[in-house]
Amino acid sequence: MMADMPPLALPDNPQLAQNIVHFARALRRAGLPIGPGRVIDAIRAVQAAGFTHRADFYWTLHTCFVSKPEERLLFGQLFRLYWRDPRYLEQMMSLLSPMVRGTQEERLAQPAEKRAAQALLDDQLPDLPASADTDQQTEIEIDAARTMSTQERLRTLDFEQMSLAEMAVAKRMLAALHLPVPPIVSRRTQARAGDLPDWRGTMRAAMRRGGEVTDFATKRRRIRYPNLVILCDISGSMSQYSRAVLHFVHSVANREGQGWAQVHAFTFGTRLTNITRHLRTRDVDAALAAAGAEAQDWEGGTRIAACLHDFNRDWSRRVMGQGAVVLLITDGLDRDKDADLGREMERLKLSARQLIWLNPLLRWDGFAPKARGIMQMLPHCSSFRAGHNIASLEGLAQALARPDDSGQKARLMAMMSQESKQ
Repeated sequence: MMADMPPLALPDNPQLAQNIVHFARALRRAGLPIGPGRVIDAIRAVQAAGFTHRADFYWTLHTCFVSKPEERLLFGQLFRLYWRDPRYLEQMMSLLSPMVRGTQEERLAQPAEKRAAQALLDDQLPDLPASADTDQQTEIEIDAARTMSTQERLRTLDFEQMSLAEMAVAKRMLAALHLPVPPIVSRRTQARAGDLPDWRGTMRAAMRRGGEVTDFATKRRRIRYPNLVILCDISGSMSQYSRAVLHFVHSVANREGQGWAQVHAFTFGTRLTNITRHLRTRDVDAALAAAGAEAQDWEGGTRIAACLHDFNRDWSRRVMGQGAVVLLITDGLDRDKDADLGREMERLKLSARQLIWLNPLLRWDGFAPKARGIMQMLPHCSSFRAGHNIASLEGLAQALARPDDSGQKARLMAMMSQESKQ
């Protein structure tokens, strides 16, 4: 069914073709794969179907612009906001800024609503359809010559110290981060020009010429990409960091051409939860809402050893084949004193090509590996890095490009060795 909306009057002089183009640009900014061909088809379809009934107009554009089920909700929100109800516009603005209140009662944003509002209210869309309640805008000039760039400041600001507005900007920055991975040279070969002799190919070619060898065939090794496996702690001490990291994980899982064969994501607190299928949803709000509903232990206790044991037993062989890279996000503060956390970490490391541990506690200059869980986990990770801000997540690319980069591990292992001797 069409999105639940009140009947709205269509503009008398809508400049229809231009408005459809602007509407398509907003959909593209919100994440729908819309190119010039679809825009032209939409204009022609509306010309053929007419512009008399709102439902017909909705479904005509829906047919041209929506190609996947998960895009329907976002299209419906943007359609209502663009061909628009002024009260609904105020409500969308209140979702983006707590200082602006609409005429409706306060409520939580539904999936795709904030994304739709940001696509239309970022001052990037000219000539929106006129509204009856449009006020004149006052231009304000701000001298920012001596101020630090907002994005540069947010790169080094702790996730836990960010306000709601700063976190919203940080999430958009996280969605734009890239996490490229270098390819792996396989032992398998392919019959293409390379630096390895292909004796079978040479003999087959000679047999076609009566046994005469006229040229030597060569081959080269195949190139493949590893899987990325993410284990994210969602316990009470990690909740603020986990929400930001999962936005980053969602962008990695949905960005094409980044190199990863597959991206698998798991959350853990008191139990292990597989959220891989939820993060494949293109809309980030809907994806994280579904993941939060699936993970019932959000902001609960911490049983790292038990959750890693479940992963090693039930999921390791399924997702860790052919040298996967494991990204472990946790503070290492395990509450289960009887479990053997070191043994589970060792099993995880032996199954992975690279085990990178992100720990937000490294934001403290005086951090020392004194907790029992951290002392058991640290020897088995390939790289030990901070994970408390955007800059630390950007540093993951360096850890992936240089497997010998252990981050802070060497320094902390030396500290543990000195304390054991004393």
